[in-house]
Amino acid sequence: MTFLIKGETETWEVVIGLEVHAQVTSEAKLFSGAPTYFGADPNSQVSFVDAGMPGMLPVINEICVEQAVRTGLGLKARINNRSVFSRKNYFYADLPQGYQISQFDLPIVGKGTIVLDMPDGVSREIGIERLHLEQDAGKSIHDLHPSKTFIDLNRSGVALMEIVSDPDMRSPEEAGAYLRKLRSILRYLGTCNGNMDEGSMRCDANVSVRPQGEEGLRTRCEIKNVNSIRFVMQAIEYEARRHVDVYESGGEISQETRQYDSNNGETRSMRSKEMAHDYRYFPDPDLLPLVFDDDYVARIKATLPELPDEKRERFISEYGLTAYDAGVLVVERETSVYFEDVAKDRDPKAAANWVISNLFGALNKMGISITDSPITADNLGKLIDLITDNTISGRIAKDVFEIMLEEGKGPDAIVEEKGLKQITDTGPIEDAIGQVMADNPGKVEEYRGGKDKLIGWFVGQVMKQTGGKANPGKLNELLQKKLAP
Repeated sequence: MTFLIKGETETWEVVIGLEVHAQVTSEAKLFSGAPTYFGADPNSQVSFVDAGMPGMLPVINEICVEQAVRTGLGLKARINNRSVFSRKNYFYADLPQGYQISQFDLPIVGKGTIVLDMPDGVSREIGIERLHLEQDAGKSIHDLHPSKTFIDLNRSGVALMEIVSDPDMRSPEEAGAYLRKLRSILRYLGTCNGNMDEGSMRCDANVSVRPQGEEGLRTRCEIKNVNSIRFVMQAIEYEARRHVDVYESGGEISQETRQYDSNNGETRSMRSKEMAHDYRYFPDPDLLPLVFDDDYVARIKATLPELPDEKRERFISEYGLTAYDAGVLVVERETSVYFEDVAKDRDPKAAANWVISNLFGALNKMGISITDSPITADNLGKLIDLITDNTISGRIAKDVFEIMLEEGKGPDAIVEEKGLKQITDTGPIEDAIGQVMADNPGKVEEYRGGKDKLIGWFVGQVMKQTGGKANPGKLNELLQKKLAP
């Protein structure tokens, strides 16, 4: 899915690589025991190490190492048994040590792959260049005082996994699909919650353009710290068009770091882009190389859950779902679990249809996730059972579903309380048909005169007479007999 921009002289394509900073799910920071809870009071989760106090030495958090290895395995990536922490030197008020502990030329995870399933049915492989561990910086707050900047060091030292893709994406849509797929994998693994609105997952987008058919890479610009997938896609499109305008007017693109202004839908220059040598990387003298053996990796691999791609294939082969339905149901692990609970010992296609078409729509309107659904998987399954055994019709089931949403009750109780059981006895259905025919002799004559499509009108009228409770199959069978000339 290539995004092409038609200029006056050339047709241009965009080249995209993404750097995702994913906060490691852990109760303590990467090199200190300070907690990592979101929303804590400013500067309430800061150890002496995080504050850069003299003489304070970092101590590696083993859980963060395990989570990085776990993520690498989930990305089908090479795990490096030996990696090195380095100091990335730069000076800013929210970086009290004057350097960031990161990994440079020897990261913990090497090459990997993410497979994107695009809406047009085409699959795309996006390469992962590396995953490395690093500590986060603090936060500068500029809008609390007219002339002063406030510093919150709660995030200082929080463990991040920086996941760097190859420049393999060719459209904003592919970038969006990549971020959604990566977030899904991280959540399945339990290594990052992926909450971009909380800053747990942030994205830097590297964007360049080139004439269609050109193989080389041109100068790129980095759009820094975008906190929404929609904004990432918008920023990439704006930046690509900006590059084309510059080239077609005879200008050159300068390598720089830019920020995205979501209010105006544009990117703005922040600073010239630093190169690796500008940071004066060198191995951190306070941290030994990180070394582990293959048995350590194997133990972690044995605990991996079934991941989205494997689960999707199983849903297709085991349940007979379409690729689209299976793809929708595996995006979130909680959704896949909910679906399988509904589908247990039932028609899986009916279960998928109720979850995707009915439940998802209702939850979206309510603005809640499936974990907060007022309808449990058990109760949705019971609703499908009532349709299957002809206790209620599909039409009545939709009414019962709405009551379940509002009241949280089980379907059996609602059907009993409201008297919604389907009429399967032919006597009452025949009585209702007779009444409709007696009230509408003209329609009867039209039908018998060849207007076969009026059968639908008669069905609707009888359903009104029975409050929608007549069994559709029996109703159609009896109607055709009664209406026959």
